[in-house]
Amino acid sequence: MSILDRFSSEHRLAQTRAGVSGKVVAITGGARGIGFEIAEQVLAAGGRVALGDIDGDAVGKAAADLGVEGAELDVTDAASFERFLDVVEERVGPIDVLVNNAGIMPVGSFLDYDEALIRSTIEIDFLGVILGTRAAARRMVTRGGGQVVNIASVAGRLAAPGLSVYNGAKSGVIEFSETLDFELAPHGVSVSAVLPSFTKTGLVTGLKTNAFVKTVDTDVVGREVLTTIATRRTRAMAPASLRWVDMMPMTPIGLKRRLAKFAKTDTIFLHADQSARADYSKRIGQVGRSD
Repeated sequence: MSILDRFSSEHRLAQTRAGVSGKVVAITGGARGIGFEIAEQVLAAGGRVALGDIDGDAVGKAAADLGVEGAELDVTDAASFERFLDVVEERVGPIDVLVNNAGIMPVGSFLDYDEALIRSTIEIDFLGVILGTRAAARRMVTRGGGQVVNIASVAGRLAAPGLSVYNGAKSGVIEFSETLDFELAPHGVSVSAVLPSFTKTGLVTGLKTNAFVKTVDTDVVGREVLTTIATRRTRAMAPASLRWVDMMPMTPIGLKRRLAKFAKTDTIFLHADQSARADYSKRIGQVGRSD
């Protein structure tokens, strides 16, 4: 890296941190993985953090490790979300940014999904985003400004057999975010979607990725979230090199399927190592026969 490039990179980082410093950021699904990483990066940038998670013990430990506030939160319950936001505002301050990160990713044949798993995926990954956004946005509109950052996924733009319900939920998050950003802009509230690639968390355990389906570390996603907070952009890929994914909905179906076969995304999520995913599957309530 040249001196000029290094200076430019450091200047961008300084601008990003300045755009986050002092802000109160509430993060759902904050006990582990991407949510915990975002919290660490917000703190490093001078922001103030509160964590919410369905796992009360885990969020308590995560909050203690970071020295921040943490509270149990069921994102599928509107009353639980209101209580969480009340706690954050009482103990930390008015919320500048809500990061809707909580989510689960079941994999496997759609025909093997039971109804409970389908419902929980939609309720956590999509309904939870809607309920949280509504609760936070109402408060933000009253104060005249704020931001919601919704963690979607490149899976919301790339059809992948074995991810059918997750694909549908994340696609919904992307379009919901853009539409609501348009609607709330006159009130000073922005709504953004960050689309991570498959990230090295429990979600991808037991999946055989390849050169075309690379996983990224959580810090990559955290940096894109920080930049999104600082710039209030409507949509971002993590990593940024995946911007081409946004063009996939306009790609002819035949070509998309040929590309999927070439990259093997037509089978990766259908044939996961279920024994390796056992702990994660138990946590999210996924049951079914092994491949």
